Amino acid sequence: MRYLAEAAPGTHPLTPVCGDQYLNLLVVKFYYCAFTVDTLVSSALAIAVTLGIAFFVASRLTPGVPGKLQMVLEFLVSYVRGLIRETVTEDATFILPIAATIGLYILVANWLDFFPLGFTSILKPANSDLNQTLAMAIVVFLVVQWYSIKVLGLRGYVRRFTKPFEMSWAFRIGLIPLNIIEEIVKPITLSLRLFGNIFAGLLMVYLLTLLPSAFAWTTPISAVGVAVWKAFDVFFVGTIQAFIFMLLTIIYFGQAREGLEEEMGRGHAAASGHEVRATTPATTS
Repeated sequence: MRYLAEAAPGTHPLTPVCGDQYLNLLVVKFYYCAFTVDTLVSSALAIAVTLGIAFFVASRLTPGVPGKLQMVLEFLVSYVRGLIRETVTEDATFILPIAATIGLYILVANWLDFFPLGFTSILKPANSDLNQTLAMAIVVFLVVQWYSIKVLGLRGYVRRFTKPFEMSWAFRIGLIPLNIIEEIVKPITLSLRLFGNIFAGLLMVYLLTLLPSAFAWTTPISAVGVAVWKAFDVFFVGTIQAFIFMLLTIIYFGQAREGLEEEMGRGHAAASGHEVRATTPATTS
C-alpha cells in the first residue's frame, strides 16, 4: 500500500528562479519567475513516452497489407479526419496533427498514473496540475484565434463577436460583451475540465489509502479498492478526458469560422453588383 498511496493531491511545490515575484490577479497569484519541478518531470516523461510510441508506430508502418496495429491507427486517424471534415472543413488538414498529438499526449499522461508513482515526490500525474492543463488550453486558444483571423480576415473576426447574425444590429450590439466573455472562458473551461477530473481521481485514491489508518481491518479492502479505482479512473476516465479535449479542440476550430458564409455572401453580392453596373449600357437622353 505504501507504493500505491498518493501524496496529498494538489501539492505542487514551486521552485523559484529569480525570487518570489508574482502578479496578484485577485482570484489567483501568478508566479512568473518560478516553476513546479514535479510537473516538468512528469510532463517530460509523458512527452518521451508519446514520442517513443510515435516512432515505434512509424517504424511498423508497411505499404502492403497493414498489420493489426496499423489498421487500428489508420481507423483512429480516419475517424479524427472525418470529425475535422464535418466540423471544420476539408482543407483544414493542419488541424489533424494538432488534435491527434494533443489527444495522444493527454492519453499517455493520464495512463501513466496507473503505475505506482508514490515512491517519489517528483512524479505526479502531469494533468493534475492546473498550470499544465491551462498551458495546453492557451496554446489551443491562440492557434484558434490565428485561424479565425486567417479565414475571416480582421473585419470578419471582429464581426464574429456580434452573433447571432440573423438578428438585428440593435440586438446584436448588446450581445457583444457576452460573446467576448464566451470566447475568453474557453481555455479556462477546457483546462479546468481536464484538471478537475484528474484531480478528483487522485483525491479518491488518497482517501482510500487513508482508510486503514482509521480502521486497520480495511487494509485488504483499501488495497483492492485502490487498484480497481485506478484502473477505472486511468483507463476509462483518462481516455474519455483525452478524447473530450481533442474533440473540443476541433469544435473550437469549427466555431472560429462562424460568419464565413455571411462574409462570402456579402462579397459575392458586392461583386455581382459591380458586374451588373459594368455590363449595363449607358442610356442617353
